[in-house]
Amino acid sequence: MEFVDGVLLIKSFLTVTIGIVILFLGKRLNDAVEVLQEYSIPEPVTGGLICSVLIAVVYLATGVEIEFDLAARDVLLVYFFTTIGINSSLKDLLNGGKPLIILLVITIGYMFVQNITGLSVAKFFGLQSQVGLLGGSISLIGGHGTAIAWAPRVAEGYAISNAMEIGIACATFGLILASLMGGPIGKLLITRYNLKPAVQEAMDVGVSDENKADEKIDYLAFLDSVLAIHVCIIFGLILNEAIGKAGPQLPLFVTCLFAGIIITNCIPESFPRWSGTRWPSRKPSIALLADISLGTFLAMSLMSMQLWTLVDLAGPILAILAAQLLVAVLVTLFIVFPAMGKTYDAAVVCAGFGGISLGSTPTAMANMSSVSKRYGPSHLAFVIVPLVCAFFIDLVNAVMIPFFLSNF
Repeated sequence: MEFVDGVLLIKSFLTVTIGIVILFLGKRLNDAVEVLQEYSIPEPVTGGLICSVLIAVVYLATGVEIEFDLAARDVLLVYFFTTIGINSSLKDLLNGGKPLIILLVITIGYMFVQNITGLSVAKFFGLQSQVGLLGGSISLIGGHGTAIAWAPRVAEGYAISNAMEIGIACATFGLILASLMGGPIGKLLITRYNLKPAVQEAMDVGVSDENKADEKIDYLAFLDSVLAIHVCIIFGLILNEAIGKAGPQLPLFVTCLFAGIIITNCIPESFPRWSGTRWPSRKPSIALLADISLGTFLAMSLMSMQLWTLVDLAGPILAILAAQLLVAVLVTLFIVFPAMGKTYDAAVVCAGFGGISLGSTPTAMANMSSVSKRYGPSHLAFVIVPLVCAFFIDLVNAVMIPFFLSNF
């Protein structure tokens, strides 16, 4: 830890340690508070939000600002998406072709509506239209990364000096709302339509609540999965560098996701391996590693939010977010669910769409993980949702944001 100019900087190793403690806190609270279980609120969300509130209280009481070194958090994100790639077979991807296209088309249309919503609320408050875009796809479906990337351009080009603060505030509140809405939406649809998984599949993330006692993982199986993940990440790093030289700049976790898919589908099941076992796709050890990396990543993300920076912008931002939340819920319930077939898989996709619409890719995955642990696995959802929100959204946003900035 370092203390500099009123800022307490907590370094990477300690940040991970605190993240694990926060995850345990969320687990204990979810076990103790039935409503949190009932609505499938992810455990890292419970613990992370409480931690961020406590840190805000410390700042308001003492003036001491606590910051976390989040370098290790980004590594966990790469780990998680690599496990999703390892679990994806070519057959699954082909089967997911039509649902993937449907979800992508809906998401693109939703991004357009999200920007129109932000513009409309900004106009109502007499604000510049670009403020509404900062409360649209720039910060919500785009997340913190897109907000940070575009805010300086908005500030410089349209004389909005606090563009960065607006973007970060919308992304932060959006992340909270996305974390809280996915589970209840999934529960509502599953219980209302009495939905169940069509087939019993292995879990993509973690183990189901019903089968926890039956899942046995020894240290060799665990290490074998770690080794497979590292092989895919190395390939993903090479792929990322090659694509970067060709022009497009993709996040590392996207190319590692593709690397996992490519390697999984190129290795025959009978291929001899150093461990004496087959490639660990769909194995409990991979699902456990996915659970560990996603849960710790999300706990670290939420506990590091600096809520006190959002107070001065609360009025217009809350109005924009309230409108965006209403639109997101309506689109999820009345467009996404019917279009995806009103099946159990569709309900889990809707839980994920709640994370996409206002939050981030990890939030979407955490929402789906929480629902699937309670009600059953949905491999289709874990194939198509990350492909839409981890890859296509960034490409669409790269075209849509300049269009709206120059025409509205």
